[in-house]
Amino acid sequence: MVWDRQTKMEYEWKPDEQGLQQILQLLKESQSPDTTIQRTVQQKLEQLNQYPDFNNYLIFVLTKLKSEDEPTRSLSGLILKNNVKAHFQNFPNGVTDFIKSECLNNIGDSSPLIRATVGILITTIASKGELQNWPDLLPKLCSLLDSEDYNTCEGAFGALQKICEDSAEILDSDVLDRPLNIMIPKFLQFFKHSSPKIRSHAVACVNQFIISRTQALMLHIDSFIENLFALAGDEEPEVRKNVCRALVMLLEVRMDRLLPHMHNIVEYMLQRTQDQDENVALEACEFWLTLAEQPICKDVLVRHLPKLIPVLVNGMKYSDIDIILLKGDVEEDETIPDSEQDIRPRFHRSRTVAQQHDEDGIEEEDDDDDEIDDDDTISDWNLRKCSAAALDVLANVYRDELLPHILPLLKELLFHHEWVVKESGILVLGAIAEGCMQGMIPYLPELIPHLIQCLSDKKALVRSITCWTLSRYAHWVVSQPPDTYLKPLMTELLKRILDSNKRVQEAACSAFATLEEEACTELVPYLAYILDTLVFAFSKYQHKNLLILYDAIGTLADSVGHHLNKPEYIQMLMPPLIQKWNMLKDEDKDLFPLLECLSSVATALQSGFLPYCEPVYQRCVNLVQKTLAQAMLNNAHPDQYEAPDKDFMIVALDLLSGLAEGLGGNIEQLVARSNILTLMYQCMQDKMPEVRQSSFALLGDLTKACFPHVKPCIADFMPILGTNLNPEFISVCNNATWAIGEISIQMGIEMKPYIPMVLHQLVEIINRPNTPKTLLENTAITIGRLGYVCPQEVAPMLQQFIRPWCTSLRNIRDNEEKDSAFRGICTMISVNPSGVIQDIKFQYKLTELRFLDRGLIGTAIKDFIFFCDAVASWINPKDDLRDMFCKILHGFKNQVGDENWRRFSDQFPLPLKERLAAFYGV
Repeated sequence: MVWDRQTKMEYEWKPDEQGLQQILQLLKESQSPDTTIQRTVQQKLEQLNQYPDFNNYLIFVLTKLKSEDEPTRSLSGLILKNNVKAHFQNFPNGVTDFIKSECLNNIGDSSPLIRATVGILITTIASKGELQNWPDLLPKLCSLLDSEDYNTCEGAFGALQKICEDSAEILDSDVLDRPLNIMIPKFLQFFKHSSPKIRSHAVACVNQFIISRTQALMLHIDSFIENLFALAGDEEPEVRKNVCRALVMLLEVRMDRLLPHMHNIVEYMLQRTQDQDENVALEACEFWLTLAEQPICKDVLVRHLPKLIPVLVNGMKYSDIDIILLKGDVEEDETIPDSEQDIRPRFHRSRTVAQQHDEDGIEEEDDDDDEIDDDDTISDWNLRKCSAAALDVLANVYRDELLPHILPLLKELLFHHEWVVKESGILVLGAIAEGCMQGMIPYLPELIPHLIQCLSDKKALVRSITCWTLSRYAHWVVSQPPDTYLKPLMTELLKRILDSNKRVQEAACSAFATLEEEACTELVPYLAYILDTLVFAFSKYQHKNLLILYDAIGTLADSVGHHLNKPEYIQMLMPPLIQKWNMLKDEDKDLFPLLECLSSVATALQSGFLPYCEPVYQRCVNLVQKTLAQAMLNNAHPDQYEAPDKDFMIVALDLLSGLAEGLGGNIEQLVARSNILTLMYQCMQDKMPEVRQSSFALLGDLTKACFPHVKPCIADFMPILGTNLNPEFISVCNNATWAIGEISIQMGIEMKPYIPMVLHQLVEIINRPNTPKTLLENTAITIGRLGYVCPQEVAPMLQQFIRPWCTSLRNIRDNEEKDSAFRGICTMISVNPSGVIQDIKFQYKLTELRFLDRGLIGTAIKDFIFFCDAVASWINPKDDLRDMFCKILHGFKNQVGDENWRRFSDQFPLPLKERLAAFYGV
């Protein structure tokens, strides 16, 4: 009973007049533009939080003090919301109850601002786990929907929409006894309400439960869709937007229900994509992006393409507001410093060790550099970008079938006298590049020179989009004789890198980086000219573009490799890089792109980097040490010490890898004089996967460069490597696998005690379905290398991995790693021949295979064909490796006899048969 009396007393709470005035004064002052006053107010508010009934004053001002102006009342509610977020569990019971009851009693305030603030407050309390402790909240809000008073109904719906957005998961769980079974049918009743605001709330509430396929909604799915169709022509843009959003989500989760109406839905979305209200048009445009991912897309859309393509193309024009926001009329802005909010946060992608392929340039991870142009100063996503992305994905669905709809439009756009129209045409050309490349080839000899001309258009926005579009055709440009297109394109792009407009500089730098990746050593004859331009840009660029310039220089180094190692090039490139390096503080995030750039440069320059390596090496070691020390302090005293940004350590480890790879044995003295191996031991056990990933890459590189320093630590390192052979963390596992292979080559027979720690996991990985190509290849190489140095230990498992081993390595280029892996497989076959030819017991002597039972040959040699195929993948094996292949192939052929060999080799594809005959005489 005491508790009841206290609650009653709290409900009758009255403010102290003096206290109330003091709080009102604070609320007024907090609206001052003066930051000093704001800071003082903040301190006073913190102090007032010590008083248990301070929050009663705040709710009182929000809900009861109608004499005050609305901004002050609303501000009081928002401060209370922040207090709920930070301290709710410390509120006394009476205060909590007072706030809750006041919220529910005032959800229908006559002011829209106050209603919205109360709604935000309710949903903040609900999201603090209070939905369970406030059992009358949802029933009360639902009953208020039936109120005759519009304000009450709208206020309750506003609060319910926020709760549905913030707490969708718990609403659809048994914890609350599944309130959605009542709420969803209730919401559906309001789709036909006379108020557009209420209709909009109702659709928005139900939309929260589409993607999760909430059962309560699925039971009413037909009624929901029917109601949506009824709202299709609603005069309220917000309702139309929510209808479009619902249809886009239903496309993903209940395509079966939309299919019978698909023709009408497509026609409707075509109208809405041209809606007067850009928010509605953008929401509708998402439909085409989502539909393109569905298998039925091609059949469903084909008859609508003549209407759809012009709509998307039209949506790709800059709107007037875009041009204003982009300062499209400002042509020269290179001297205006960047504001810090223009610079997006950059995240470093840790180093992954990959094999080189024949089909170079194919990346497993999607790169973000290819996004549809970069209006990053407007909202990140707008109708122009969405239309361009939709055209891009549809080009990938229809391929060249799209061109009859596009080409007539392109002809008109690309040569249009209005720059906005011409610009959109160039964007269209870029958007279809990937999907329609084959069909575009006949037109490119005419189009590429036209685009190269557009690089010097007088409008900066035309120049910048042209850079992007040309980069999408870089692969074709590079496949032609260099003087025809590559040289003129490179010349003009380099001029644009020095453009007087910052947006053009940025687009040109990014496009040039793409060209570098495609052209690789084709650029070697022009290196002096390229470096001249890039180095000059250092003195010209503002902050944001400097970061992109580092990327272009790093990519150049990756693309031309050791060709950069000439005294005159080093003299041009290194001084500005080192000058920037010296200017940046250890905690400056601009170090990330600079370290990445230097890592590529060090790898390319090799011994040419020696004069610069000591301070760079030392700083990287210091960065790792500082980060580890900070992490230890944070672990021990999290309240006193901030957690470090581990990206600094990751980038430093990656640059050390670049130095080890570039300098080789020359790094030995630097390693000898530092504690890098101790630091690496700590990094290899870090909780953050990216730290482990980079430390394993460095371990592999140091193993290759200066193994005597690594060897004493192997007993400590190997168990850690073994526990990281976990394909859940693909890149960590990949680098650990590669490092084990490098260590085994150096250890030789001394690797024996460590085989049990790693072999079973490696065999498991190579047999897993859907393992990424890079990991499969590294696993195969490492198993081969382990078998090379310890054949007796690995060969008994040969039968468990021979087939995936052979298929994994047939696509990689001849190199040292492939060489050692194949020596390993041949050695293992000599130790355990039945591992490659199942069920047949035969002995392999140096020159022959002797089968004891020829009757089993037909069923037993399934895996040998894979070995033959892998052997044939070699272009130019070393002589002694070729001899090993010959012995195995001829030994096998001799033992099965000519007739059986013929039957066996008849199963081979013709190119394989011809290759084995030509190279190995079998």
